[in-house]
Amino acid sequence: MKWTQTLIPTLREAPNDAEIASHKLLLRAGLIRKLAGGVYTFLPLGLRTLRKVEQIIREEMDRAGAVEVLMPALQPKEIWEQSGRAETASNVLFKVKDGSNREWFLSPTAEEVITTLAAGEINSYRQLPKNFYQISTKFRDEIRPRFGLMRAKEFIMKDAYSFDTTDENAMAAYKKMYDAYTRIFARCGLKAFPVEADTGVIGGNYSHEFMVPAETGENDVAYCEACGYAANIEKATSGIPKTAAREVGPAVEKFATPGVVKIEALSKEPYKVAANRQIKTLVYIADSKPIIILIRGDDQLNETKLIAKTGAVAVRPATVEEIVPLLGAKPGSLGAVANVPADVKVYADERLQGANDMTTGANEDGFHFKHVSIERDIKVSAWFDLRTVTAGEPCGKCGKPLKIRRAIEVGHVFKLGTKYSEKLNATFLDVDGSRKPAVMGCYGIGVTRTLQAVIEQGNDKDGIIWPLSVAPYQVCITPLSVAPESEAMKLAEKFYAELMAKDVDVILDDRDERPGVKFKDSELVGFPIRIGLGEKSLAKGEVEIKPRNGAMQAVRTEDAVAVVMALVKA
Repeated sequence: MKWTQTLIPTLREAPNDAEIASHKLLLRAGLIRKLAGGVYTFLPLGLRTLRKVEQIIREEMDRAGAVEVLMPALQPKEIWEQSGRAETASNVLFKVKDGSNREWFLSPTAEEVITTLAAGEINSYRQLPKNFYQISTKFRDEIRPRFGLMRAKEFIMKDAYSFDTTDENAMAAYKKMYDAYTRIFARCGLKAFPVEADTGVIGGNYSHEFMVPAETGENDVAYCEACGYAANIEKATSGIPKTAAREVGPAVEKFATPGVVKIEALSKEPYKVAANRQIKTLVYIADSKPIIILIRGDDQLNETKLIAKTGAVAVRPATVEEIVPLLGAKPGSLGAVANVPADVKVYADERLQGANDMTTGANEDGFHFKHVSIERDIKVSAWFDLRTVTAGEPCGKCGKPLKIRRAIEVGHVFKLGTKYSEKLNATFLDVDGSRKPAVMGCYGIGVTRTLQAVIEQGNDKDGIIWPLSVAPYQVCITPLSVAPESEAMKLAEKFYAELMAKDVDVILDDRDERPGVKFKDSELVGFPIRIGLGEKSLAKGEVEIKPRNGAMQAVRTEDAVAVVMALVKA
Protein backbone atom coordinates (compact mmCIF):
# COMPACT_ATOMS: atom_id res chain seq x y z
CA MET A 1 0.00 0.00 0.00
CA LYS A 2 1.18 3.52 -0.81
CA TRP A 3 0.69 6.05 1.98
CA THR A 4 -0.96 8.54 -0.36
CA GLN A 5 -3.51 5.92 -1.45
CA THR A 6 -4.89 5.29 2.01
CA LEU A 7 -6.08 7.47 4.90
CA ILE A 8 -3.78 7.88 7.92
CA PRO A 9 -4.81 11.17 9.57
CA THR A 10 -2.20 11.42 12.35
CA LEU A 11 -2.53 14.04 15.07
CA ARG A 12 0.19 15.84 16.99
CA GLU A 13 -2.07 16.17 20.05
CA ALA A 14 -4.84 13.91 21.35
CA PRO A 15 -8.41 15.24 21.83
CA ASN A 16 -9.17 16.40 25.36
CA ASP A 17 -11.62 13.59 26.07
CA ALA A 18 -8.98 10.88 25.51
CA GLU A 19 -7.91 9.88 29.02
CA ILE A 20 -5.50 6.94 28.80
CA ALA A 21 -2.43 6.29 26.64
CA SER A 22 -4.01 3.69 24.37
CA HIS A 23 -7.09 5.82 23.70
CA LYS A 24 -4.90 8.81 22.85
CA LEU A 25 -2.74 6.74 20.52
CA LEU A 26 -5.71 5.14 18.74
CA LEU A 27 -6.79 8.66 17.81
CA ARG A 28 -3.37 10.23 17.23
CA ALA A 29 -2.17 7.36 15.02
CA GLY A 30 -5.30 7.63 12.88
CA LEU A 31 -6.72 4.19 13.71
CA ILE A 32 -10.20 5.29 14.80
CA ARG A 33 -12.40 8.36 14.94
CA LYS A 34 -15.19 9.09 17.40
CA LEU A 35 -18.71 9.39 16.02
CA ALA A 36 -20.44 9.72 19.40
CA GLY A 37 -19.77 8.69 22.99
CA GLY A 38 -18.85 4.99 22.92
CA VAL A 39 -19.25 4.73 19.11
CA TYR A 40 -16.22 4.72 16.79
CA THR A 41 -15.38 4.43 13.10
CA PHE A 42 -12.40 2.22 12.26
CA LEU A 43 -10.09 3.87 9.73
CA PRO A 44 -7.93 1.81 7.33
CA LEU A 45 -5.02 1.13 9.71
CA GLY A 46 -7.30 0.34 12.63
CA LEU A 47 -9.35 -2.03 10.48
CA ARG A 48 -6.23 -3.85 9.26
CA THR A 49 -5.14 -4.44 12.83
CA LEU A 50 -8.62 -5.51 13.85
CA ARG A 51 -8.75 -8.05 11.03
CA LYS A 52 -5.40 -9.49 12.09
CA VAL A 53 -6.63 -9.98 15.66
CA GLU A 54 -9.77 -11.61 14.28
CA GLN A 55 -7.70 -13.92 12.07
CA ILE A 56 -5.63 -15.12 15.03
CA ILE A 57 -8.85 -15.80 16.92
CA ARG A 58 -10.35 -17.71 13.99
CA GLU A 59 -7.26 -19.87 13.57
CA GLU A 60 -7.20 -20.83 17.23
CA MET A 61 -10.95 -21.39 17.44
CA ASP A 62 -10.79 -23.67 14.40
CA ARG A 63 -7.77 -25.44 15.89
CA ALA A 64 -9.78 -26.07 19.07
CA GLY A 65 -12.61 -27.66 17.08
CA ALA A 66 -15.11 -24.80 17.12
CA VAL A 67 -17.15 -24.01 14.01
CA GLU A 68 -18.01 -20.49 12.88
CA VAL A 69 -21.57 -19.20 12.52
CA LEU A 70 -23.07 -15.73 12.31
CA MET A 71 -26.10 -14.91 14.44
CA PRO A 72 -28.50 -11.95 14.20
CA ALA A 73 -27.75 -8.73 16.03
CA LEU A 74 -31.51 -8.18 16.28
CA GLN A 75 -32.96 -10.57 18.84
CA PRO A 76 -36.61 -11.13 19.85
CA LYS A 77 -37.45 -10.08 23.38
CA GLU A 78 -39.33 -13.34 23.98
CA ILE A 79 -36.23 -15.56 24.13
CA TRP A 80 -34.67 -13.24 26.70
CA GLU A 81 -37.84 -13.45 28.78
CA GLN A 82 -37.68 -17.24 28.51
CA SER A 83 -34.12 -17.28 29.86
CA GLY A 84 -34.98 -14.76 32.58
CA ARG A 85 -32.40 -12.21 31.44
CA ALA A 86 -34.82 -9.65 30.05
CA GLU A 87 -34.93 -8.37 33.63
CA THR A 88 -31.47 -9.24 35.00
CA ALA A 89 -29.63 -7.67 32.05
CA SER A 90 -32.12 -4.88 31.35
CA ASN A 91 -29.71 -2.13 32.36
CA VAL A 92 -27.36 -2.90 29.43
CA LEU A 93 -29.90 -3.85 26.77
CA PHE A 94 -30.56 -1.63 23.78
CA LYS A 95 -34.30 -1.95 23.05
CA VAL A 96 -35.95 -1.10 19.75
CA LYS A 97 -39.46 -1.44 18.37
CA ASP A 98 -40.50 -2.28 14.84
CA GLY A 99 -43.43 -0.90 12.87
CA SER A 100 -45.78 -3.38 14.59
CA ASN A 101 -44.70 -2.11 18.02
CA ARG A 102 -42.94 -5.40 18.74
CA GLU A 103 -39.92 -5.01 21.04
CA TRP A 104 -36.48 -6.33 20.04
CA PHE A 105 -33.06 -6.29 21.67
CA LEU A 106 -29.77 -5.42 20.01
CA SER A 107 -27.40 -8.27 20.81
CA PRO A 108 -25.08 -7.74 23.79
CA THR A 109 -24.27 -11.49 23.64
CA ALA A 110 -25.95 -14.57 22.17
CA GLU A 111 -26.63 -17.29 24.74
CA GLU A 112 -30.37 -17.17 24.02
CA VAL A 113 -29.95 -17.25 20.25
CA ILE A 114 -27.46 -20.11 20.10
CA THR A 115 -29.43 -22.18 22.62
CA THR A 116 -32.59 -21.65 20.57
CA LEU A 117 -30.65 -22.80 17.50
CA ALA A 118 -29.38 -25.90 19.34
CA ALA A 119 -32.89 -26.69 20.55
CA GLY A 120 -34.09 -26.81 16.97
CA GLU A 121 -31.14 -28.60 15.37
CA ILE A 122 -29.63 -30.96 17.96
CA ASN A 123 -31.71 -33.96 18.95
CA SER A 124 -29.31 -36.84 19.71
CA TYR A 125 -26.18 -37.47 21.74
CA ARG A 126 -24.63 -38.52 18.42
CA GLN A 127 -24.64 -34.86 17.35
CA LEU A 128 -22.59 -33.78 20.37
CA PRO A 129 -20.19 -32.29 21.29
CA LYS A 130 -20.54 -29.03 19.39
CA ASN A 131 -18.90 -25.65 19.81
CA PHE A 132 -20.17 -22.71 17.76
CA TYR A 133 -18.47 -19.31 17.57
CA GLN A 134 -18.97 -15.99 15.87
CA ILE A 135 -17.15 -12.68 15.56
CA SER A 136 -19.71 -9.90 15.38
CA THR A 137 -20.80 -6.47 16.52
CA LYS A 138 -22.40 -6.28 19.96
CA PHE A 139 -24.28 -3.48 21.72
CA ARG A 140 -24.42 -2.57 25.40
CA ASP A 141 -26.03 0.53 26.83
CA GLU A 142 -23.04 1.74 28.82
CA ILE A 143 -24.20 4.66 30.93
CA ARG A 144 -20.70 6.08 31.00
CA PRO A 145 -18.66 4.95 27.98
CA ARG A 146 -14.99 5.78 28.47
CA PHE A 147 -11.42 4.93 27.53
CA GLY A 148 -12.17 4.56 23.83
CA LEU A 149 -12.77 0.95 22.83
CA MET A 150 -12.38 -0.30 26.41
CA ARG A 151 -15.92 0.56 27.42
CA ALA A 152 -18.00 1.31 24.35
CA LYS A 153 -21.67 1.12 23.43
CA GLU A 154 -20.85 -0.73 20.21
CA PHE A 155 -17.96 -3.19 19.99
CA ILE A 156 -16.79 -6.37 18.31
CA MET A 157 -16.72 -9.60 20.28
CA LYS A 158 -15.89 -13.21 19.62
CA ASP A 159 -18.39 -15.36 21.47
CA ALA A 160 -18.39 -19.17 21.48
CA TYR A 161 -20.84 -21.68 22.96
CA SER A 162 -20.20 -25.35 23.65
CA PHE A 163 -22.80 -28.10 24.04
CA ASP A 164 -21.92 -31.43 25.68
CA THR A 165 -23.63 -34.53 27.00
CA THR A 166 -22.06 -34.59 30.48
CA ASP A 167 -20.50 -32.27 33.01
CA GLU A 168 -17.17 -34.06 32.55
CA ASN A 169 -17.24 -33.47 28.80
CA ALA A 170 -18.22 -29.83 29.37
CA MET A 171 -15.13 -29.36 31.54
CA ALA A 172 -13.00 -30.82 28.73
CA ALA A 173 -14.53 -28.26 26.34
CA TYR A 174 -13.85 -25.52 28.90
CA LYS A 175 -10.19 -26.59 29.09
CA LYS A 176 -9.87 -26.50 25.29
CA MET A 177 -11.16 -22.93 25.20
CA TYR A 178 -9.00 -21.93 28.16
CA ASP A 179 -5.93 -23.23 26.32
CA ALA A 180 -7.02 -21.59 23.05
CA TYR A 181 -7.37 -18.24 24.81
CA THR A 182 -3.87 -18.59 26.23
CA ARG A 183 -2.53 -19.08 22.70
CA ILE A 184 -4.61 -16.25 21.22
CA PHE A 185 -3.38 -13.60 23.61
CA ALA A 186 0.23 -14.80 23.35
CA ARG A 187 0.03 -14.57 19.55
CA CYS A 188 -1.36 -11.04 19.86
CA GLY A 189 1.72 -10.12 21.87
CA LEU A 190 -0.18 -9.70 25.13
CA LYS A 191 1.05 -10.72 28.54
CA ALA A 192 -2.36 -11.96 29.68
CA PHE A 193 -2.99 -14.14 32.71
CA PRO A 194 -6.11 -16.04 33.85
CA VAL A 195 -7.86 -15.24 37.13
CA GLU A 196 -10.83 -16.75 38.94
CA ALA A 197 -13.90 -14.64 38.26
CA ASP A 198 -17.51 -14.01 39.18
CA THR A 199 -20.04 -15.26 36.61
CA GLY A 200 -22.26 -12.15 36.79
CA VAL A 201 -25.47 -12.01 34.74
CA ILE A 202 -24.14 -14.65 32.33
CA GLY A 203 -24.54 -17.23 35.08
CA GLY A 204 -22.92 -20.61 35.54
CA ASN A 205 -20.77 -21.99 38.30
CA TYR A 206 -17.19 -21.80 37.04
CA SER A 207 -15.42 -18.92 35.38
CA HIS A 208 -12.04 -17.39 34.52
CA GLU A 209 -11.16 -13.98 33.13
CA PHE A 210 -8.05 -13.29 31.09
CA MET A 211 -6.42 -10.11 32.32
CA VAL A 212 -3.75 -7.81 30.93
CA PRO A 213 -1.80 -5.93 33.65
CA ALA A 214 -2.29 -2.17 33.21
CA GLU A 215 -2.44 0.71 35.66
CA THR A 216 -5.35 2.11 33.65
CA GLY A 217 -7.36 -1.12 33.83
CA GLU A 218 -10.86 -1.08 35.31
CA ASN A 219 -10.43 -4.33 37.24
CA ASP A 220 -8.57 -5.05 40.47
CA VAL A 221 -6.90 -8.45 40.66
CA ALA A 222 -5.67 -10.12 43.85
CA TYR A 223 -2.74 -12.44 43.23
CA CYS A 224 -0.06 -14.41 45.02
CA GLU A 225 3.45 -14.48 43.58
CA ALA A 226 4.37 -17.51 45.66
CA CYS A 227 1.74 -20.04 44.52
CA GLY A 228 0.13 -18.37 41.48
CA TYR A 229 -3.35 -17.83 42.94
CA ALA A 230 -5.15 -15.01 41.11
CA ALA A 231 -8.73 -13.79 41.20
CA ASN A 232 -10.76 -10.76 40.28
CA ILE A 233 -11.34 -8.70 43.42
CA GLU A 234 -15.07 -9.45 42.97
CA LYS A 235 -14.29 -13.13 43.54
CA ALA A 236 -11.07 -13.11 45.56
CA THR A 237 -10.78 -14.71 48.99
CA SER A 238 -7.91 -14.81 51.45
CA GLY A 239 -6.71 -16.73 54.46
CA ILE A 240 -7.34 -13.84 56.83
CA PRO A 241 -8.46 -15.16 60.25
CA LYS A 242 -11.92 -14.69 61.69
CA THR A 243 -12.49 -12.16 64.45
CA ALA A 244 -10.52 -13.17 67.54
CA ALA A 245 -12.74 -14.93 70.04
CA ARG A 246 -13.28 -13.47 73.50
CA GLU A 247 -15.19 -14.79 76.44
CA VAL A 248 -18.91 -14.26 76.12
CA GLY A 249 -19.54 -11.22 78.26
CA PRO A 250 -22.61 -9.96 80.09
CA ALA A 251 -25.89 -9.13 78.39
CA VAL A 252 -25.83 -6.41 75.77
CA GLU A 253 -25.69 -2.92 77.21
CA LYS A 254 -26.95 0.20 75.49
CA PHE A 255 -24.80 3.32 75.76
CA ALA A 256 -25.14 6.84 74.42
CA THR A 257 -23.10 7.87 71.38
CA PRO A 258 -24.49 11.30 70.45
CA GLY A 259 -23.43 12.41 66.98
CA VAL A 260 -21.41 9.23 66.32
CA VAL A 261 -22.34 7.81 62.91
CA LYS A 262 -18.95 6.60 61.60
CA ILE A 263 -16.75 3.62 62.47
CA GLU A 264 -13.80 5.96 62.90
CA ALA A 265 -15.65 8.23 65.34
CA LEU A 266 -16.56 5.28 67.59
CA SER A 267 -12.93 4.18 67.66
CA LYS A 268 -11.79 7.49 69.21
CA GLU A 269 -12.12 8.99 72.69
CA PRO A 270 -14.16 8.63 74.79
CA TYR A 271 -15.43 5.30 73.33
CA LYS A 272 -12.19 3.75 72.01
CA VAL A 273 -13.91 0.81 70.30
CA ALA A 274 -11.47 -0.53 67.72
CA ALA A 275 -12.88 -0.93 64.21
CA ASN A 276 -12.24 -4.67 64.32
CA ARG A 277 -14.56 -4.94 67.36
CA GLN A 278 -17.40 -3.13 65.64
CA ILE A 279 -20.18 -4.63 63.49
CA LYS A 280 -21.01 -2.51 60.47
CA THR A 281 -24.72 -2.79 59.60
CA LEU A 282 -25.86 -2.08 56.04
CA VAL A 283 -29.36 -2.17 54.60
CA TYR A 284 -29.90 -3.11 50.95
CA ILE A 285 -32.92 -3.62 48.75
CA ALA A 286 -32.69 -6.99 46.98
CA ASP A 287 -35.40 -7.73 44.42
CA SER A 288 -37.61 -5.09 46.06
CA LYS A 289 -37.18 -6.55 49.57
CA PRO A 290 -34.97 -5.13 52.34
CA ILE A 291 -32.07 -7.21 53.65
CA ILE A 292 -29.52 -6.51 56.37
CA ILE A 293 -25.80 -7.14 55.88
CA LEU A 294 -23.31 -7.39 58.72
CA ILE A 295 -19.57 -7.06 58.20
CA ARG A 296 -16.70 -6.18 60.50
CA GLY A 297 -16.05 -2.48 61.01
CA ASP A 298 -12.66 -2.56 59.31
CA ASP A 299 -13.92 -4.47 56.25
CA GLN A 300 -15.70 -3.31 53.10
CA LEU A 301 -18.73 -5.00 51.53
CA ASN A 302 -18.20 -6.53 48.10
CA GLU A 303 -21.51 -5.97 46.30
CA THR A 304 -20.72 -8.48 43.57
CA LYS A 305 -20.27 -11.20 46.17
CA LEU A 306 -23.54 -10.13 47.81
CA ILE A 307 -25.42 -10.52 44.52
CA ALA A 308 -23.77 -13.86 43.78
CA LYS A 309 -24.37 -15.31 47.26
CA THR A 310 -27.97 -14.16 47.65
CA GLY A 311 -28.98 -14.92 44.07
CA ALA A 312 -30.74 -11.58 43.84
CA VAL A 313 -31.47 -10.11 40.42
CA ALA A 314 -31.34 -6.44 41.41
CA VAL A 315 -29.53 -5.08 44.47
CA ARG A 316 -29.03 -1.50 45.66
CA PRO A 317 -28.32 0.33 48.93
CA ALA A 318 -31.49 1.35 50.74
CA THR A 319 -32.25 5.04 51.12
CA VAL A 320 -32.61 6.79 54.47
CA GLU A 321 -36.34 7.08 53.77
CA GLU A 322 -36.53 3.28 53.45
CA ILE A 323 -34.27 2.52 56.43
CA VAL A 324 -35.88 4.64 59.15
CA PRO A 325 -39.39 3.05 58.96
CA LEU A 326 -37.75 -0.39 58.83
CA LEU A 327 -35.32 -0.17 61.77
CA GLY A 328 -36.28 3.04 63.57
CA ALA A 329 -32.96 4.77 63.15
CA LYS A 330 -30.75 6.43 60.56
CA PRO A 331 -27.50 4.97 59.16
CA GLY A 332 -24.73 5.22 61.76
CA SER A 333 -26.89 3.85 64.56
CA LEU A 334 -28.04 0.63 62.89
CA GLY A 335 -27.74 -2.92 64.20
CA ALA A 336 -29.38 -6.33 64.08
CA VAL A 337 -29.79 -6.97 67.81
CA ALA A 338 -33.14 -5.26 68.37
CA ASN A 339 -36.15 -4.10 66.38
CA VAL A 340 -35.41 -6.25 63.31
CA PRO A 341 -38.63 -7.33 61.55
CA ALA A 342 -39.02 -11.09 61.50
CA ASP A 343 -39.36 -11.22 57.70
CA VAL A 344 -36.09 -9.35 57.03
CA LYS A 345 -33.14 -11.62 56.30
CA VAL A 346 -29.82 -10.91 57.99
CA TYR A 347 -26.69 -11.93 56.04
CA ALA A 348 -23.38 -11.86 57.90
CA ASP A 349 -19.82 -12.07 56.65
CA GLU A 350 -18.05 -15.27 57.66
CA ARG A 351 -15.31 -13.31 59.39
CA LEU A 352 -17.80 -12.41 62.12
CA GLN A 353 -18.78 -16.02 62.79
CA GLY A 354 -18.28 -16.79 66.49
CA ALA A 355 -17.43 -13.19 67.34
CA ASN A 356 -18.39 -11.82 70.73
CA ASP A 357 -17.81 -8.74 72.87
CA MET A 358 -18.67 -6.65 69.79
CA THR A 359 -20.25 -3.22 69.45
CA THR A 360 -23.05 -2.32 67.05
CA GLY A 361 -25.82 0.22 66.57
CA ALA A 362 -28.89 -0.02 68.80
CA ASN A 363 -31.40 0.98 66.09
CA GLU A 364 -31.93 4.18 68.04
CA ASP A 365 -30.29 7.39 66.89
CA GLY A 366 -27.35 8.30 69.13
CA PHE A 367 -27.07 4.88 70.84
CA HIS A 368 -25.03 1.69 70.42
CA PHE A 369 -24.92 -1.75 72.06
CA LYS A 370 -21.78 -3.26 73.57
CA HIS A 371 -21.00 -6.82 74.77
CA VAL A 372 -22.73 -8.19 71.66
CA SER A 373 -22.29 -11.89 70.96
CA ILE A 374 -23.20 -12.76 67.37
CA GLU A 375 -24.49 -16.24 68.11
CA ARG A 376 -26.37 -15.21 71.26
CA ASP A 377 -27.78 -11.83 70.28
CA ILE A 378 -28.28 -11.78 66.52
CA LYS A 379 -30.40 -14.08 64.40
CA VAL A 380 -28.26 -14.57 61.27
CA SER A 381 -30.14 -16.00 58.27
CA ALA A 382 -26.99 -17.10 56.41
CA TRP A 383 -23.21 -16.75 56.55
CA PHE A 384 -21.34 -15.77 53.40
CA ASP A 385 -17.96 -14.45 52.30
CA LEU A 386 -19.03 -10.85 51.64
CA ARG A 387 -15.88 -8.81 52.24
CA THR A 388 -13.38 -7.30 49.83
CA VAL A 389 -9.85 -8.68 50.02
CA THR A 390 -7.06 -6.15 50.60
CA ALA A 391 -3.35 -6.20 49.78
CA GLY A 392 -1.13 -7.87 52.37
CA GLU A 393 -3.69 -10.41 53.55
CA PRO A 394 -2.43 -14.01 53.59
CA CYS A 395 -3.12 -16.10 50.52
CA GLY A 396 -5.78 -18.70 51.25
CA LYS A 397 -3.70 -21.37 49.48
CA CYS A 398 -0.16 -20.81 50.73
CA GLY A 399 -0.31 -18.09 53.40
CA LYS A 400 2.02 -15.66 51.62
CA PRO A 401 0.94 -12.00 51.30
CA LEU A 402 -1.51 -11.19 48.51
CA LYS A 403 -0.89 -8.31 46.16
CA ILE A 404 -3.43 -6.25 44.23
CA ARG A 405 -2.93 -4.80 40.77
CA ARG A 406 -5.01 -3.14 38.09
CA ALA A 407 -5.76 -5.01 34.88
CA ILE A 408 -7.79 -4.96 31.66
CA GLU A 409 -10.17 -7.85 31.05
CA VAL A 410 -9.79 -9.11 27.47
CA GLY A 411 -11.48 -12.52 27.67
CA HIS A 412 -13.87 -14.52 29.83
CA VAL A 413 -14.70 -18.23 29.88
CA PHE A 414 -17.76 -19.67 31.66
CA LYS A 415 -18.99 -23.13 32.47
CA LEU A 416 -22.74 -22.54 32.23
CA GLY A 417 -24.11 -25.96 33.05
CA THR A 418 -27.77 -26.38 32.08
CA LYS A 419 -29.06 -22.90 32.99
CA TYR A 420 -29.95 -21.96 29.40
CA SER A 421 -30.54 -25.40 27.90
CA GLU A 422 -33.24 -26.17 30.48
CA LYS A 423 -35.04 -22.85 30.03
CA LEU A 424 -34.82 -22.85 26.23
CA ASN A 425 -35.38 -26.59 25.74
CA ALA A 426 -32.00 -27.50 24.24
CA THR A 427 -32.22 -31.20 25.04
CA PHE A 428 -30.91 -34.37 23.42
CA LEU A 429 -31.85 -38.03 23.41
CA ASP A 430 -29.13 -39.85 25.36
CA VAL A 431 -27.78 -43.34 24.71
CA ASP A 432 -30.12 -44.77 27.37
CA GLY A 433 -33.17 -43.30 25.62
CA SER A 434 -33.77 -40.52 28.15
CA ARG A 435 -33.98 -36.85 27.21
CA LYS A 436 -31.45 -34.58 28.92
CA PRO A 437 -30.49 -30.90 28.78
CA ALA A 438 -27.18 -30.13 27.06
CA VAL A 439 -24.37 -29.01 29.35
CA MET A 440 -23.13 -25.66 28.08
CA GLY A 441 -20.15 -23.38 28.26
CA CYS A 442 -19.64 -19.89 26.81
CA TYR A 443 -16.45 -18.08 25.94
CA GLY A 444 -15.98 -14.42 25.02
CA ILE A 445 -13.14 -12.25 23.75
CA GLY A 446 -13.47 -8.51 23.38
CA VAL A 447 -11.84 -8.14 19.97
CA THR A 448 -11.80 -4.34 19.90
CA ARG A 449 -10.78 -4.25 23.55
CA THR A 450 -7.92 -6.69 22.82
CA LEU A 451 -6.68 -4.39 20.07
CA GLN A 452 -6.57 -1.46 22.49
CA ALA A 453 -5.00 -3.59 25.23
CA VAL A 454 -2.11 -4.35 22.85
CA ILE A 455 -1.52 -0.60 22.55
CA GLU A 456 -1.93 0.00 26.29
CA GLN A 457 0.73 -2.61 26.97
CA GLY A 458 3.02 -1.60 24.08
CA ASN A 459 3.80 2.10 23.77
CA ASP A 460 6.41 4.71 24.61
CA LYS A 461 6.73 8.49 24.41
CA ASP A 462 6.87 8.36 20.61
CA GLY A 463 3.83 6.20 19.96
CA ILE A 464 2.65 2.61 19.53
CA ILE A 465 4.94 -0.44 19.64
CA TRP A 466 3.09 -3.11 17.67
CA PRO A 467 3.98 -6.79 17.75
CA LEU A 468 4.56 -8.02 14.20
CA SER A 469 1.54 -10.34 14.42
CA VAL A 470 -1.08 -7.58 14.59
CA ALA A 471 0.71 -4.49 13.23
CA PRO A 472 -1.27 -2.78 10.45
CA TYR A 473 1.85 -3.03 8.30
CA GLN A 474 5.01 -4.85 9.32
CA VAL A 475 7.42 -2.70 7.30
CA CYS A 476 7.38 0.99 6.42
CA ILE A 477 9.65 2.05 3.55
CA THR A 478 10.57 5.72 3.93
CA PRO A 479 12.35 7.39 1.02
CA LEU A 480 13.36 10.93 1.91
CA SER A 481 13.02 11.97 -1.72
CA VAL A 482 9.88 10.90 -3.55
CA ALA A 483 10.70 12.34 -6.97
CA PRO A 484 10.00 9.48 -9.40
CA GLU A 485 13.49 9.58 -10.91
CA SER A 486 15.37 9.90 -7.60
CA GLU A 487 17.62 7.04 -6.52
CA ALA A 488 15.80 6.84 -3.16
CA MET A 489 12.36 6.42 -4.74
CA LYS A 490 13.52 3.93 -7.35
CA LEU A 491 15.15 1.75 -4.67
CA ALA A 492 12.10 2.17 -2.40
CA GLU A 493 9.85 0.88 -5.22
CA LYS A 494 12.21 -2.05 -5.74
CA PHE A 495 12.17 -2.99 -2.02
CA TYR A 496 8.40 -2.55 -2.00
CA ALA A 497 7.89 -4.97 -4.88
CA GLU A 498 10.30 -7.56 -3.46
CA LEU A 499 8.78 -7.54 0.03
CA MET A 500 5.25 -7.69 -1.36
CA ALA A 501 6.28 -10.73 -3.39
CA LYS A 502 7.44 -12.37 -0.16
CA ASP A 503 4.00 -11.77 1.46
CA VAL A 504 5.27 -9.09 3.83
CA ASP A 505 2.76 -6.40 4.83
CA VAL A 506 4.53 -3.28 3.65
CA ILE A 507 3.60 0.38 3.25
CA LEU A 508 5.58 2.83 1.15
CA ASP A 509 5.57 6.37 2.52
CA ASP A 510 5.41 8.23 -0.80
CA ARG A 511 4.36 11.54 0.76
CA ASP A 512 6.29 14.65 -0.21
CA GLU A 513 6.93 15.59 3.42
CA ARG A 514 9.90 16.62 5.53
CA PRO A 515 11.98 13.68 6.86
CA GLY A 516 11.10 14.60 10.46
CA VAL A 517 7.36 14.37 9.75
CA LYS A 518 7.76 10.98 8.09
CA PHE A 519 9.90 9.54 10.87
CA LYS A 520 7.62 10.87 13.60
CA ASP A 521 4.53 9.43 11.91
CA SER A 522 6.23 6.06 11.50
CA GLU A 523 7.11 6.00 15.21
CA LEU A 524 3.64 7.21 16.20
CA VAL A 525 1.80 4.56 14.17
CA GLY A 526 4.32 2.01 15.39
CA PHE A 527 5.35 0.07 12.28
CA PRO A 528 7.67 -2.66 13.60
CA ILE A 529 10.38 -2.12 10.96
CA ARG A 530 11.33 1.02 9.03
CA ILE A 531 13.65 1.22 6.05
CA GLY A 532 15.04 4.72 5.65
CA LEU A 533 16.49 5.78 2.27
CA GLY A 534 18.35 9.09 2.30
CA GLU A 535 20.96 10.68 0.08
CA LYS A 536 23.80 10.39 2.62
CA SER A 537 23.34 6.70 3.32
CA LEU A 538 22.71 5.85 -0.33
CA ALA A 539 25.94 7.62 -1.27
CA LYS A 540 27.69 5.00 0.87
CA GLY A 541 25.68 2.17 -0.69
CA GLU A 542 23.61 1.76 2.46
CA VAL A 543 20.10 2.13 3.80
CA GLU A 544 19.03 2.52 7.43
CA ILE A 545 16.89 -0.20 9.01
CA LYS A 546 15.23 0.78 12.27
CA PRO A 547 13.19 -1.70 14.35
CA ARG A 548 10.49 0.26 16.20
CA ASN A 549 11.84 -0.83 19.55
CA GLY A 550 15.51 -1.19 18.67
CA ALA A 551 18.63 0.55 17.44
CA MET A 552 19.20 1.89 13.93
CA GLN A 553 21.50 -0.21 11.76
CA ALA A 554 23.21 0.69 8.50
CA VAL A 555 22.84 -2.11 5.95
CA ARG A 556 24.20 -2.49 2.44
CA THR A 557 21.44 -1.91 -0.09
CA GLU A 558 21.84 -5.37 -1.60
CA ASP A 559 21.35 -6.95 1.86
CA ALA A 560 18.40 -4.86 2.97
CA VAL A 561 15.58 -7.20 1.95
CA ALA A 562 17.34 -10.21 3.50
CA VAL A 563 17.87 -8.32 6.78
CA VAL A 564 14.22 -7.26 6.86
CA MET A 565 13.06 -10.83 6.17
CA ALA A 566 15.24 -12.09 9.02
CA LEU A 567 13.65 -9.55 11.37
CA VAL A 568 10.14 -10.51 10.23
CA LYS A 569 10.80 -14.23 10.70
CA ALA A 570 12.46 -13.69 14.07
